[in-house]
Formats: sequence, C-alpha cells, structure tokens
Amino acid sequence: MLADQYFLIAHQDRTGRSRLHPRATGLGLAAALLGELILEGRIGIADGDLVILDRHPPADSLTHDILDLLIAQQRHREVRTWLAFLSQDAEVRVGERLVRLGAVDLITRRRMLSTEVVYMPNSPEQRNAAAWAPARLANLLVRGIELSLTDRVLVGLVAATGLTRHVLYDFEMHRQAFQSLPSAVGALPGDLRDLIEFTEASVGSVLTVGRR
Repeated sequence: MLADQYFLIAHQDRTGRSRLHPRATGLGLAAALLGELILEGRIGIADGDLVILDRHPPADSLTHDILDLLIAQQRHREVRTWLAFLSQDAEVRVGERLVRLGAVDLITRRRMLSTEVVYMPNSPEQRNAAAWAPARLANLLVRGIELSLTDRVLVGLVAATGLTRHVLYDFEMHRQAFQSLPSAVGALPGDLRDLIEFTEASVGSVLTVGRR
C-alpha cells in the first residue's frame, strides 16, 4: 500500500524515529492515505476539493475508515483541511496497519519523565524489508525503469515532503535520477498531481511556522 511504503521510507529502520519534522511526516502519510483512495477510484480532486466518486468500501480496513469519514463529513471538502486533519493520527493508524501485517512492532521506551512509542522493524527480516523500501525506489529511478502509477505517486510524496535525499543520497551518482523526478510527477493524472502539490504547500507552511 502507498502509505505503508511512505511510512517505511519516512522512518529510520534502526530506531523507528521519523526522518522529518513529525508534522511533515503526518502530512505525507495523510496524503498517502488519500492517494490510496484516489488510486482505487473512490475519491477525486476538483478545484481544491475532495469529491466522492464511489461509496463502495475498500477491502482494506484503514482506507475503508477514511472513506467513511469523508462521506460523513462532506461539508468539509478542502484538500488542505483534510490533510491537516488526517495528519494528526496518520502515523499511528498506518503504524498499526503495519503491525497487523507483521512489518513492524510496537515498541514502548520508558524514559525518566516520559514514554516514547514507536513503530519499528524489530527483527532482521523486518529491518531488511524496511531498508529495501527506499532502496527499491532508488533502484527504479537510477535504472530508468518505468514506474507504476503508485510508485510515481510515492516519488511525488517523497519529493514534496523532503525525503528525496534519503532515497537518492548521492547527487553525483544519482544525478540522472534526480533529473527524472519532475517528469515522473508531471505525468500523473490531474487529481494525483494536485494532491502532491497541496501536500508540498502544506509541508512548507508547517515548516515555515515552525521556524518562527
């Protein structure tokens, strides 16, 4: 699933901690969850608003829950509003889905004055799978292999949220792959391209406010 792959790229496989500002991670995951529904033809984007296209429930329980929420709250339609709302618990919800899949474990670390909860690969097999998520995407880009629609959305979200350097970590070695990013995103259908643009703008706003 799109959000699962984004989650694994956005988190360190050795510690489970986010590679980004937590709010940027949340926005990326929220966008990925909306992207899953767009890819399944359940929703679209028109003039900055989410539009329900198909009310039939998806097979996945998490995307089913998100679609039900969108249907129940159709007074609120703006993409940026939904990105902000879903970002509040997207990391937990996608993390729990990955736990159910056996891809990560829920780890609780007790500190003197607080408790930290992370979703992280906790076995060699899980860590290998998590490390493969960015490596797989880099391999496709470097070798110029045609990307699936889901992978093109993933590339767009990686770029929009500032994760590119964690996928393409060597500019000289990956120069051609860097140059291919705009065309990979630009060839997306309009609603998916809009989703990425709204995500990038939302992340930019969050980081700007954080620096004040």
